[in-house]
Amino acid sequence: MTDAINTAKKPGRPRSEEARTALLQATTELMNEMPIRSISISQIAREAGVGKPTIYRWWDSKCSIVMDAFLHDAGPQIALPPSDTAKEALQSYIRNLIQLLNGKAGKTIAEIVGEGQSDSHIIEEFHARFFTQLLAPARSAIERGQDSGEFDATINIDQALDLIFGPIYFRLIVGPRTLDAAFEKLVSGKGLKILLPTAN
Repeated sequence: MTDAINTAKKPGRPRSEEARTALLQATTELMNEMPIRSISISQIAREAGVGKPTIYRWWDSKCSIVMDAFLHDAGPQIALPPSDTAKEALQSYIRNLIQLLNGKAGKTIAEIVGEGQSDSHIIEEFHARFFTQLLAPARSAIERGQDSGEFDATINIDQALDLIFGPIYFRLIVGPRTLDAAFEKLVSGKGLKILLPTAN
């Protein structure tokens, strides 16, 4: 990989931001080449062209930077598209998330959870930061629907997210069943049903 830090800098862009971006890109490339368990902090630093202390300026572990690299790449793929209703936005998010998880992203998440079996800190990070950020677009859609009256305003959003997305992650991690179109339709139907006002 070309030393991303030594490439031409954009005017006004802080060097620290360049280093952070280079580290995320290096981590993503390494994840595409090998299992997470085989990646080391030293490799990431070498690929990005920075020293290890630079990594620890932002991340306290290998899995922390892996999670951020994943989110950096996945964000645009699961962002909420423009839509007329909160229901349509949530349906689009579910569809985009399942499509994402059917690829390399799904394997990456399973590997992160696997790494956490021997390190409770990784599982804490996964739930507190990674999982929260990954589901942020869905939370936004539900909040929008509650504000507009499209969804039941009394529904607990955290519980709704668990009910809607729990089956997706269970199937992904436990396997070997696939996240196919029929499953997507089932999740969307059941998930949206629990959000609707009882009168509907």
